[in-house]
Amino acid sequence: MTNSAAGASSEEVFGRRRKDWLEARVRDLAGVLSADGSDLYGLLPTDLGDQHLVAAITVARVAADQSRAQPVAHTVGWLERLIPGGHRHDLAGVVRELLSRPAFTSEPALWSWNAGRWEELLLWWWRRHQPRTGDSERDSREWCSRWSADIPWNGDIDSPERAPRRYGRELVTLAEFFTYESEPLQLLATAVLEASGTAAAVQDAVLLREEHLQGAGHLGWLAEQQACIEQLETWRHNHQAIGSESTRAFLAELSEAVKRYMTLVLQPVIEALSECERSLLRDSRNGSRRSAADYLDALLDWQAQPGPEAWRDEYLSTAVQQQAGECRERGEVTWHGMLGSVPVWYHIVTSPQEKAAALAYSGAPSLSVVRIKTGAEDPGEALDLFPSLQDEPDEEWYPEPGIEIRYAGDSAADLCALLAVSQLGQARLEFLSPRAEGGYQRLRAVLARVRPDDAVSWQRWALGALAAIAPDPDDLVDLIARQENGGTDEHDEPDADQGSTDRSSSPADASAYGIRSAGSGLPTGLLERVKALLRKAEDPAATAEESRTYLGKAAELMAKHGIEQAMLDDLSEPGRPVDRIMDLVPPYAGEGRRLLSRIAYEMRCRSVYPGGKNNRHRVHLFGFVPDLQAVEVLFASLRLQMLDGADRADRLHRPPGEDARAYKRSWMLGFIREVSARIAVAQRAAKAEAEQQGGSHGEGAGGRSVALVLADRSTVVEARLSAHYPKLIKSRPTTFKGTGYWQGVADGRHADIGGRTFADGTGNAQLTH
Repeated sequence: MTNSAAGASSEEVFGRRRKDWLEARVRDLAGVLSADGSDLYGLLPTDLGDQHLVAAITVARVAADQSRAQPVAHTVGWLERLIPGGHRHDLAGVVRELLSRPAFTSEPALWSWNAGRWEELLLWWWRRHQPRTGDSERDSREWCSRWSADIPWNGDIDSPERAPRRYGRELVTLAEFFTYESEPLQLLATAVLEASGTAAAVQDAVLLREEHLQGAGHLGWLAEQQACIEQLETWRHNHQAIGSESTRAFLAELSEAVKRYMTLVLQPVIEALSECERSLLRDSRNGSRRSAADYLDALLDWQAQPGPEAWRDEYLSTAVQQQAGECRERGEVTWHGMLGSVPVWYHIVTSPQEKAAALAYSGAPSLSVVRIKTGAEDPGEALDLFPSLQDEPDEEWYPEPGIEIRYAGDSAADLCALLAVSQLGQARLEFLSPRAEGGYQRLRAVLARVRPDDAVSWQRWALGALAAIAPDPDDLVDLIARQENGGTDEHDEPDADQGSTDRSSSPADASAYGIRSAGSGLPTGLLERVKALLRKAEDPAATAEESRTYLGKAAELMAKHGIEQAMLDDLSEPGRPVDRIMDLVPPYAGEGRRLLSRIAYEMRCRSVYPGGKNNRHRVHLFGFVPDLQAVEVLFASLRLQMLDGADRADRLHRPPGEDARAYKRSWMLGFIREVSARIAVAQRAAKAEAEQQGGSHGEGAGGRSVALVLADRSTVVEARLSAHYPKLIKSRPTTFKGTGYWQGVADGRHADIGGRTFADGTGNAQLTH
């Protein structure tokens, strides 16, 4: 159980991984600014060092201002001081445009509840790269003045890998640590840690956490060590319960040795990390309940990003004004919502006293007049955001009951909004006042902070309620949509503004397999043969060998037809790619979407998730008609295998007590990984066969190689996609909690895709079973 590279210590590996991770995240965040805020990116100063790092800090600071309810004017103020001649530019418009871009809800580092931590970490990273004058106080003053922010100074965060040296030890792995212990303990610990079962359990545990860690290899190292400790302690506990007295005494020594490792090595490193890194590591560990990050991630998939007008300081957006009018008609003056990823509380002032209170409101916890109700019938069971005004000596200046915000315990959207408040530790509080001529205006927007104790209690309550109504966070988007539509399911029709997408009906019965799409690319005769083979493969009466044979022939026919069609198009008028929108239906529509996208990629097509709550089950495919039709047909069969296989694995392999949906979902992700890899192998085999038939250079009748023709088609498809979506952003990593991933990989090796592989190493194609 060691991640150390040959010839490198754990300390060196840890430091290198941390540096690589930070540099990668800097590039990602700089890419957000260059793509979605190109005007601001072009104005950044060139005298502050690496441009990517300056851009990353800038975009993180803008996001942090958003979470702190700072007005756009505040953000513009420090940008003007940062940028030489910044006052000559429309920075307010640039900031509003940047805030309205979807990158702020698709890039984890810019989520409102993470932005402040990333701002601190990036400013520290920038400081490490600045030249020194020898006067540290002067350097600090100048840097803080330039960024208009506190710059984290030297401390443990600079070199957390050196923290164990305070205890006289180097940074080591758990296995290496036991070389310092007595031989009996050393031998026993090594035997347990190197056992195949332990290794597999640790691998599974790290796999479940690594996507939460956002590719941070050094944090992955710590997560692996934590998993090793847990496995070693589990083994010790199981054996200590049944062992003799002397055995129990010996195992107690083993437990003490593990505690020494935690105290002397692991915990000092964790404590020396930045707040951002500690948060990532902490959030990656999940108990029996789902974590806040899981539900908030799903909420962002549903939450629409507000337009630039929502961030104007001088007036309210049309949507908020309309909502204010509707609330007032119902006799209500307070409500809550989300502004992008920031929780917002709204209150309409109705008297001069309230107006005076709103203008005097500081946002400090001791003066808050906000009261949170969690849906309990008894008002006494409601949770108070801050101490009641009755405890204040000047209580008469604000009328009771103050601002009361209600969160319904059966509303998924309400629960997630309260979870966002708890995670962020603050909310944006908007005081609105009616205009004399009608409508509403923003009187003041302030930051309302949350006491840590309240945040913890709200988070527990929200997570408990969410776990009851949506055990799997992946179901959250559908649940919110159903609740908004009066409890009915909704399958969105294609958007009217999608352009020239192909939506004619498909001759294949795609809807039976969980998709809605269209357009035939396979000749009628070939399509009927393929469909007949697939029906035989899916027949419950067919043996496993027969199913593989039928699907093998179907996949072979589709692969050959796609390559033959590409060569024919190359000889005649080159074909043009088309695009189709495909709607997937439950169950497990998210996993179906992932399976479809992976199949499409391996079959020379490209896919985009359009985004937004109206597109949550939608995939936009780009490719040539024969390839798209082959994707649909193959997906239809593999989706059935995936659903059936997940049910079977759940019955046979799910550990006792584990959530069934979590296990099935993790199994499906492993299955998808394996079958997509096998499809890639099958496509390469078909291509090699076509090149072999074309002669020594793999040329078709027109003299062009198969490889060149296929590469050209891929380039054309990419161009079509780029023209339709000029500003694509990366999707967030898929996260999961179940332990069925590797079982899914194993079962995926036996899925019936009919792919060919060169398994014998001689170039002879063989069917994979």
